Amino acid sequence: MEETIWTLSVILITITLATILFKIAKKKQPGKDFSGIAYRIKVWWGMFVVFFFATLFTPALSLLSIMALSYFSLKEYFSMMKTRKSDRRLFLWAYLMIPIQYYWIYIGWYGMFIVFIPVYVFLFLPLPRIIRKGTVGFLRSVSFTQWGVMLMVFGLSHLAYYQFATPEYGSNLVLFLIILTQTNDVIQYLVSLYIGKIKIVPSANPYITLEGFIAGLLATSSISYLLYPYLTPFDWKFGVLSGAIIGAAGFIGSLTVSVLKRDLLIGNQAKLQLLQGRYLSRIDSLTYTSPIFFHIIRYYFDFM
Repeated sequence: MEETIWTLSVILITITLATILFKIAKKKQPGKDFSGIAYRIKVWWGMFVVFFFATLFTPALSLLSIMALSYFSLKEYFSMMKTRKSDRRLFLWAYLMIPIQYYWIYIGWYGMFIVFIPVYVFLFLPLPRIIRKGTVGFLRSVSFTQWGVMLMVFGLSHLAYYQFATPEYGSNLVLFLIILTQTNDVIQYLVSLYIGKIKIVPSANPYITLEGFIAGLLATSSISYLLYPYLTPFDWKFGVLSGAIIGAAGFIGSLTVSVLKRDLLIGNQAKLQLLQGRYLSRIDSLTYTSPIFFHIIRYYFDFM
């Protein structure tokens, strides 16, 4: 608990300093566009509040805060789709899956937690769309909904399971994961914006460059090496490897959600820009880093 408090304090000081420096730079250079940095600072504050509750208080309160994050993330995701009336019932059932998924975590039923969405929801969620709703647009609406539930509910729900899987280390592991994921996102963005030249997948995300990707991996591996003795029970080898794993998974998560956004919002650039400014849309990396890091730890370490 002491390590968690100290780490959160350092994060709070860092975000506060970043906010002050941003305001100073904005006043000195009023003609420069700081919108990208502005909304990332908002993301940091939003994430800090959510995960302050998720790491510092009881597992039950942590579960509720992350469940709320899943709900709002899924709601934002659904807002990108051009919906028909026939899709509303499908969305309602998708929302109902959120408390059920988190209930399995609360009672510690790992077996059901791990198969509920990938198996049962995947197989039976299309039923509300099939019954008396016809076949027009069936595949697009169902697959879109299943992708959303898989990422925003199943992926993010792993954040809540850390504290139930290992009460001793769970909150610190969540904090460790979040710090590295957000560090990777920030470094990757800044290096790509100001230094990067070689765009990796411009059709999916025109901002991410090879230089940004490499810088993100190096930064997360370095910070992971500095933090692992205080927040994890890992040795130094896995401490460094954790940063590389989280950096690579975060990169894939960002690309995947970027592709989904651009596919769903083709021809609606105004809405695409609006959603890019929403802080909840910045959890795209966590939808990948949370489950991947969780299952690697669970497979190789006995404390999970």
